[in-house]
This record gives sequence, structure tokens and C-alpha cells, in this order.
Amino acid sequence: MHGIGTSLKWAVLAIALVGVAGCETRYRNHGYVPSEEVLQQIVPGVDTRATVEDVVGVPNASGVLNDSGFYYIQSEVKHFAWQRPTVTEREIVAITFDQAGVVDNIVTYGLEDGRVVPLTKRVTQTSDGDISFIRKLFGNIGGINLGDMLGG
Repeated sequence: MHGIGTSLKWAVLAIALVGVAGCETRYRNHGYVPSEEVLQQIVPGVDTRATVEDVVGVPNASGVLNDSGFYYIQSEVKHFAWQRPTVTEREIVAITFDQAGVVDNIVTYGLEDGRVVPLTKRVTQTSDGDISFIRKLFGNIGGINLGDMLGG
């Protein structure tokens, strides 16, 4: 009888340890954003779509407005126990092109308090359509709804 009680205690302890291990917070990175060193190799007004693909790589997404740009997206997602995964960090590098296919602008966006924020810009001109597309990327990838986060 003494052996069964000890085995039962060990079994309960093992189940409790498995339950606690399931509550561990895990972070996963999804996507790819080129480093600043790689982006420095791209020259606005000189490089083309082909040279960007050669230097930076194939983009995660491309612009829907007249094939306006390449978008490289990286997200960090927090997974905790039974809770829905949440995006804790997101960065987007947008490389836009003019109508001739030459690099027009390179901008890095981040997610600050649920708002799309430009972190760096290589050229100052922007387009409302491109910003709208970036907002859609932040709002749709990973299930984040920026309106809910902003309380509106």
C-alpha cells in the first residue's frame, strides 16, 4: 500500500509540473526586416525593383496601389497558456518606387501604442495611399484591430 501512495504523489506532482510548464510565456518572431546596413546599400533615385530584390530579398508583401512598393514585415507574437496570441512588436520597412520602377523612398514603421509611427525615413516625400496601406498591414496581420486598441 505504501508504494501506491508514493506513486500517486509522484503522478500528481508530474501533472502539476506539466500544468505549470504550459503557463510559460513564449515569444515567436515572424517575417523578415532587413538590417540598417543592408538598407544603406539601396540608393533612392538609382536602384530599381530588381536591385532591391537582389540586395534585400523578396518582400513579404508588395503595394496594391499601382505596384507602388515592397513591404518587409516582422512581428513578435506573445503566446501565453490558453490566451489568444498577441502581437507585442511589429516593424515594417516600406520601399516605394516611382512609375519607372526606381526607388523613391525607404521608410521604417513601428507600432507605438497601437498607432503606426514612422521610425526612419530616407526621403521626405510620402503618399497618403502608402500610409493607408501600412495602416492596413498593421491592423490586419496577426489579428490586431487598431480601432479597438485606440478605443474607437
